Amino acid sequence: MSTKAATARPVRELLSWSRSLTDPALRAAVRGMPESMALVAGYHFGWLDAHGNPARGDGGKAIRPALVLLAATAAGGSPERAVPASVAVELIHNYSLLHDDVMDGDETRRHRPTAWTVFGRSGAILAGDALQVLAFDVLAASGHRAAPDSMRMLSGAVLQLLDGQAADLAFERQDQVSVTQCVEMALAKTGALLGCACAIGALTGGAPPEQVQRMRRFGELLGLAFQHVDDLLGIWGDPELTGKPVYNDLASRKKSLPVVKALNSGTGAGLELAERYAAPGPLDLRRAAELVDEAGGRLWSQAEADRLLAEALVEIGPATSEGGTAAELISLAKLATHRDH
Repeated sequence: MSTKAATARPVRELLSWSRSLTDPALRAAVRGMPESMALVAGYHFGWLDAHGNPARGDGGKAIRPALVLLAATAAGGSPERAVPASVAVELIHNYSLLHDDVMDGDETRRHRPTAWTVFGRSGAILAGDALQVLAFDVLAASGHRAAPDSMRMLSGAVLQLLDGQAADLAFERQDQVSVTQCVEMALAKTGALLGCACAIGALTGGAPPEQVQRMRRFGELLGLAFQHVDDLLGIWGDPELTGKPVYNDLASRKKSLPVVKALNSGTGAGLELAERYAAPGPLDLRRAAELVDEAGGRLWSQAEADRLLAEALVEIGPATSEGGTAAELISLAKLATHRDH
């Protein structure tokens, strides 16, 4: 591995390469949608303003498409042939974001007003539905021999994602949520699609079943680590970097991973947090954040993110013999779990 590792591209170059392959096909697919939905989707992706004029919004890092392309490369396949799979995964991811913003009532994403605040809840929901349908159409039209199995994989991941989102919403109405329940929710809501991205990429690249499963496991562990980091940012993240207000998740009394750990800590801080979460009226967000920290929720999520990332990286070695590609997967995984983004 050490001989080829020197050929690994820097992570910024890697993401630029991934975008150069995926973006033209992604934009072409979205342009083929009905005009009303293409406008909402184009705005959400940052390509258009609210009036349909070209814009240069923040489209996110697009880590999932890069994982698809690298997983295909790791299997010895052509990344170009994996582009329909990378587009499909990115379409599903953004379908989920459009719906999440509506359900969570989030008003900002990527430093802009969310699509539902601009086009209405119904417009955002319909655009999200269209992106989901489009994802499967892109895979079906690819003509790749792995397309049928890829569609089955993706549909399974979407069902898991929906189950995770349903659990996340249900937690808001429940007084008691265990750490195990919260981890299972996060694994379904976030881990499933990242695992699917890696598995579909490997499958498209011609990997045997064992390698596909290792790549899926890598993605699932990475997804859970990512969710820990995302939940930390949802409380303590810098709005300039996250594009969302500080204490955003606490404002909606979200039972995120560090919050649930704190609530189940049995500490005085955890008990006070539970009382404040259950009380009517506005929540003192700064005090709630302090309580999550004092009860050990923040430290636990940080440690879990590190542990899960280390476990994910163990899967890479047996999943690829390409030193350069392995090093790039490692770099991408570390970027996804970096706490300053």
